[in-house]
Amino acid sequence: MSVPWPGHSSAPVYHDNAMIGETVSRYRIDEELGSGGMGVVYRAHDLHLDRDVALKFLPAQLAAEPAALTRFDREARLASSLNHPHICIVHDIEQHAGRPFIVMELCAGETVKRMLQRGPIPLEQAVDLAMQAASALDAAHQRGIVHRDVKPANLFVGPTGQLKVLDFGLAKLNEPPPGPGGASDDSLPPAAPETELTRPGTALGTVAYMSPEQALGQPVDARSDLFSLGAVLYEMVTGERAFAGAAGVPVEARDISLAGRSAHVRGVSALMGAPVMGQAATKAGNGT
Repeated sequence: MSVPWPGHSSAPVYHDNAMIGETVSRYRIDEELGSGGMGVVYRAHDLHLDRDVALKFLPAQLAAEPAALTRFDREARLASSLNHPHICIVHDIEQHAGRPFIVMELCAGETVKRMLQRGPIPLEQAVDLAMQAASALDAAHQRGIVHRDVKPANLFVGPTGQLKVLDFGLAKLNEPPPGPGGASDDSLPPAAPETELTRPGTALGTVAYMSPEQALGQPVDARSDLFSLGAVLYEMVTGERAFAGAAGVPVEARDISLAGRSAHVRGVSALMGAPVMGQAATKAGNGT
């Protein structure tokens, strides 16, 4: 079963049902899977290879905006440079009637966001999902790529329990870390400078899962993604958001405060939050 593809809920949502039934390049568009501020995603059939794929189109309203085009192209190039079992595969990027689109694998299953609508996720399963996500993020970080939008809606779980990290639309390319795991300069796609796409001090991402520095529009690195993953892990286990979002804890003072929470929440946090995410942050800070 496929579920609606996650989008950027903070931005205007675009729909384009007129494309359903059309053949674009070698892809027959069958149905819309989801839409968001930076894309409309369709289920399509590859008539040449006889397989179903997902096509993500830049909305027509944004096709004439240079910054949107650059960001969309960067998403495809960065995601396609990653080959990892827990990252959604990008096959190609093409154009149709002046609108670029990304050809991706079609994932079956549901997002962690949808899973959480049924309540907390069992501890063992939550830890397994977090480890899969951490493995995917580590692969991206080793190539200097910071996702910047780690949240339940961008974590997709298949029928066998395999997790896929989706949507590198807000990803940023930093210098890869030193050592054998880092990518060489010529193995990564060229990327526009961040200042060309984002005004200084502007926060990109989803507020409820942002690190303090990201929410304040400051430069971020791999540790910011780990902070976001920690917030997701906390929510998976407890069924409660670690932070209330824009109306909650001031971003410059963010830490997981346990005051006033249930004994169950405090126990889970003491057991998992500090040891697991603290070790991950130390690892990222050391570049190992």
